Amino acid sequence: MSKVNNLILFGKEAYSASKIAQLKANFQKNNPQLSLDKLTANEIYLISGSQLDEVSHELQSILDATDKSHYFDLLIGPRAGTISPWSSKAQDIVKNVRVNNIDRLEKFIAISIGKENLDSDLSCFYDRMTQSVYKNLDECKEFLQSTDARKLLTIDILGKGKSELEKANNEMGFAMSQDEIDYLDNFYKSAKRNPTDAELMMFAQANSEHCRHKIFNAKWNINGANVNDSLFDLIKATSKNSPQGIISAYKDNAAIIEGGDAERIHLENNEYVFKEDKINSTIKVETHNHPTAISPYPGAATGSGGEIRDEGATGKGAKPKLGIVGFNVSNLRIPGLERSWEGKEHKPERIASPLDIMIEAPIGAAAFNNEFGRPSTLGYFRVLETQFKDNKAFGFHKPIMLAGGIGEIRDTNNFKEEIDADYLVVVLGGPAMLIGLGGGAASSVSSGESDLELDFASVQRDNAEMERRCQEVINTCSMMDSSLIEFIHDVGAGGLSNAIPELAKDSDLGVAIDLSKIPVADPSMSPMEIWSNESQERYVLAIHPNNKNAFIEICNRERCEFAIVGTTTKEKSVKLFDPVAKNYPVDVPLSMLFGDLPITEITISNDKVTAVSEDQIEDDDVLANLHNILQHPTVASKSFLITIGDRTVSGMIARDQFVGPYQVPVSNYSASLRSYKGYAGEAVAIGEKANLAINNPGASMRMALGELLTNLSGIKTNGLENIQVSANWMAPTSTEGENSNLREGVEALSKLAVALNISIPVGKDSLSMKTKWSDYEVASPLSGTLTGMSPVSDVRNAITPEIINIQDSTILHIALNDKSRLGGSIYDSIYDLGNTSTPDVDNTEALKSLFNTTQSNLDKRKLLALHDVSDGGLLTSLTEMAFASKCGLDINLDNINNLKNYLFAEEIGILIQVKNNDLAEVINSYAEKGLIVNQLGNISDSSNLTLSSAGKLIFTEEVSKLEKSWREVSHAIQSIRDNKACADSELALLDDNNFNGLYSNTQFNETSFSPFNISSTSPKVAILREQGVNGQLEMAAAFSAAGFKTVDVHMQDLLDQNINLSDFNGLAACGGFSYGDVLGAGGGWAKTILHNQRVKDEFQEFFNKTNTFTLGVCNGCQMLSHLKELIPGAEHWPTFKKNLSDQFEARLVQVQIQNSNSKLLTNMDGWSIPVASAHGEGRAVFNNSSDLDTLKANDQISLQFIHSQDQPTETYPLNPNGSPEGITGITSQDGRVTIMMPHPERVFRSIQMSWQDENWKDYSPWMQMFINAKDFSDNS
Repeated sequence: MSKVNNLILFGKEAYSASKIAQLKANFQKNNPQLSLDKLTANEIYLISGSQLDEVSHELQSILDATDKSHYFDLLIGPRAGTISPWSSKAQDIVKNVRVNNIDRLEKFIAISIGKENLDSDLSCFYDRMTQSVYKNLDECKEFLQSTDARKLLTIDILGKGKSELEKANNEMGFAMSQDEIDYLDNFYKSAKRNPTDAELMMFAQANSEHCRHKIFNAKWNINGANVNDSLFDLIKATSKNSPQGIISAYKDNAAIIEGGDAERIHLENNEYVFKEDKINSTIKVETHNHPTAISPYPGAATGSGGEIRDEGATGKGAKPKLGIVGFNVSNLRIPGLERSWEGKEHKPERIASPLDIMIEAPIGAAAFNNEFGRPSTLGYFRVLETQFKDNKAFGFHKPIMLAGGIGEIRDTNNFKEEIDADYLVVVLGGPAMLIGLGGGAASSVSSGESDLELDFASVQRDNAEMERRCQEVINTCSMMDSSLIEFIHDVGAGGLSNAIPELAKDSDLGVAIDLSKIPVADPSMSPMEIWSNESQERYVLAIHPNNKNAFIEICNRERCEFAIVGTTTKEKSVKLFDPVAKNYPVDVPLSMLFGDLPITEITISNDKVTAVSEDQIEDDDVLANLHNILQHPTVASKSFLITIGDRTVSGMIARDQFVGPYQVPVSNYSASLRSYKGYAGEAVAIGEKANLAINNPGASMRMALGELLTNLSGIKTNGLENIQVSANWMAPTSTEGENSNLREGVEALSKLAVALNISIPVGKDSLSMKTKWSDYEVASPLSGTLTGMSPVSDVRNAITPEIINIQDSTILHIALNDKSRLGGSIYDSIYDLGNTSTPDVDNTEALKSLFNTTQSNLDKRKLLALHDVSDGGLLTSLTEMAFASKCGLDINLDNINNLKNYLFAEEIGILIQVKNNDLAEVINSYAEKGLIVNQLGNISDSSNLTLSSAGKLIFTEEVSKLEKSWREVSHAIQSIRDNKACADSELALLDDNNFNGLYSNTQFNETSFSPFNISSTSPKVAILREQGVNGQLEMAAAFSAAGFKTVDVHMQDLLDQNINLSDFNGLAACGGFSYGDVLGAGGGWAKTILHNQRVKDEFQEFFNKTNTFTLGVCNGCQMLSHLKELIPGAEHWPTFKKNLSDQFEARLVQVQIQNSNSKLLTNMDGWSIPVASAHGEGRAVFNNSSDLDTLKANDQISLQFIHSQDQPTETYPLNPNGSPEGITGITSQDGRVTIMMPHPERVFRSIQMSWQDENWKDYSPWMQMFINAKDFSDNS
């Protein structure tokens, strides 16, 4: 071991008071016999490098730390042999402030619990899959010490035979079949040499089920006869039948769908300009189930990250735009909220519990999307688990973690170039680490079948800020007239050992790679580990040698790591040379790696008969049934999954999950914009019905497609034939019955999609959805999740489930048929009806008519509101519509037979609100197509939902009381996960009769300005960003709309003196996650300024100029608050700390503009407007109590969160961060520098808000702020 120079520094408290309380409660739960009187936790920083005594003082300043030690009993830190994401980001900060003698910087948590408790269960303090407990600092120091590299291994099959290969397969977790072992044995014996472990791992990953999709490409024998179509053939048949709009399918990282022309924002010589361009869409949906089962947070985070890379690596470079997240888990069993139908938990120890998954995994997925800067605006959540019979059950012990999205790509970048030999092979992104080793193979086996240490090896690590930098490089390259990127592939399963050979195969070339050129963060890694690890946030590119310098320049500006690791070759082989050992860890022909292995053959007999009951349900307690159904996690509010995710970043979202002035999460679809000008865009929706597949796999897929269409029917699409679907198939496939179910589902979907002229140009399978342990087995039912998208000509032509307050209107139920089958319903899962018949799409033409007629009525403006009938049934859908508008409903069911079935069956259908003047026409439009139309009732004068039938009252219940049941699960999980007091406050808002939701009170006059009026004499604003910032485009668009020249300024431009702030009239510091917020939000960004004297002076000179203005939003606000010593009149400003909820909060909130000195908010005082807010550290904290009073006295408070009565509020979530008196915007004493946590730049257009005042036109009142900036610059 080599000696290192170590430095230990002691930082701030690690956890908030509410987090400490949670940890104490969890400790007591795990150790009921012990007493934990006091718990403290502080950060400790361990640093290794050279001559650290010379930089100790500066490091203390950067880290806000001291050399004075804390008392502690134990330390929590990363697992040995790993490097935390925090470490990578913190070292970037240190490097950028020119402290260059640091080898490693890592954070540990020092915990004090009392020596008497050290032998207790400490599991509540750490994640065993990513962290370890250390007894003392000496153990931590050993963690920082490097070891010699592990050696390349060879497997002696020439000397000891094939058994050595079989032994390696088991011990190293290759998950190879016997056919594959035989194939390799023959190859190497023919080549007269032994394989290396690097070659075997590469082969195992490339040929895993995860990568090769063997079952979907298999040959089938059904009832003794061979059939021609593989499962993949059945899917491809949909695109052959309906190829309209498909540009690329089945051959790239994502499908490409034809879009349209739009004025897209581009960079020309660092200036933002709008240029007409044809923009197409990409769509891709992945799953990340195995990693999420064993370590939920990083598993879900890297699931989202991997799918984002798929989109970015499409064609010659694309741009992710909108994210999708979904989860299937077994019963939650929330403590204190256990349900009678859940039963006792039974699972293996090695996988996370469903509740832990739903506490941690959504945070991981949301955090990655947030930090990367992709809005997450669509999703689903299903809980399903049956009782054990013969030690077997259906459920999702191995969860589904679904990550998807759509992106955009220039028409000129649709297809990768045909490259030649001697092109440069580039690895873009972070260094290799011992992460996710063998993940492709691990995800291809059932949970419980691999070794625990192999599970540890396949745990992955996320660094979204690095992926953001990679994407900035891709964006810059792809926006050029001719993209510098000739070929791009994301690095996923199998690491470089899969991505680089794929590049070679797809280009019909070979590759020669230098192992020593691959960036490595862990010097102990062996050649196999370097070649096959799944370190995230990496791409493999092919670059023409002539473009090398231009590409390097882009990477350096974005501070994006890259390495030219080799070249393409005419010889079609993969050669990995190790110049240190002077050998080839890999030297095989491509034909060996991607050879013609035996095609999987599957034999099934389709002779199953399932007896079903058509019994009607006569139980009279409809209200009790309704409350139970509303409390089922599949039906209940998904707010806890949604508010943690930023839904407005980019300013390109026209519809997210939240609906109406009360922001209720019931939207059926999401919609995005193609440009900051115009209204063309895309609509996206999901359909999934895994609950039906236990008894009827075919029906589950037909119903999933039906649900997708009813979800999309509320926005005017370009027709059925222009709806493109991504199909994800999750299923177990280890028995004949399971294979039969999969075949039945695929055939059913293919047939229905062809009949509807819908195409499925992309998809993914995960076919090891089973958990085995001891003598037990939990298998998922066939779970086909469909994500559909369609181009939209005008996203404004859309409605939601929010009932419009028009008394002279009626609620209609439109259904495909008069059946009310309860099989597989939420009612069934609660009350266990047995094998009752399941809903199905019995008539394809009826489904087509329902969609087309609804689209026609929508286009004619005949519909006011729409909601689909889905989980929970018709009565659930009615209550959700009532929740969205906080109105009562009078529902009369006089003509309904079999009432209980009708209310709780989940047959395909929709509920629509129609003006009575249009009622006859709308009813007739559906009835003439043979659809069933029932008039249900209308808006009530009361606040109750009232059901009656034949003059008899069935029940009447306050809508708020029903909504409390519906919010119960979300509240319970928030209470466990976040600050319980905040969760309680949000629930209590339902009882606040003074709360009237969002509203607008302004004097904005849109007709008084001409948007995008830019000339050669227009003032210039610097759109400032740091690495990790992701909000620059919407900021540039907002200032451009006001008439500014907008210039992209990266902090690296200032450090390199390529740009000077003196050239600008204004400075806008943008939102995002500079350095991943590792040293406090905005802190690392500020320190790169404060610790670089020349740059510090440049900022101070700019702030001192009386004819300049500065705007800091979110991360820019946080950064500027740390620079208050440089800003005249800012000495009393607060800094911004972690939200009181202990959670990232993304909401549309009500604010009021105060009478302040702010030049940007001139003549806007008193305006009350909703605004997008999305941050984790927005709570204003003042150095002393007098600062707030001084700011008030000096008219420096510019923006406050308010209640419906225009009063500043500290009530959560109206005040999402807990700032005193609702303060969320502050200005300097002369008003030239304004900082705020909310995001006006994301909502300068009315369409960008999920709720809009009906009197607004194209632009929201926030446009006035940017107009004011232009007026100030013009007159200064």
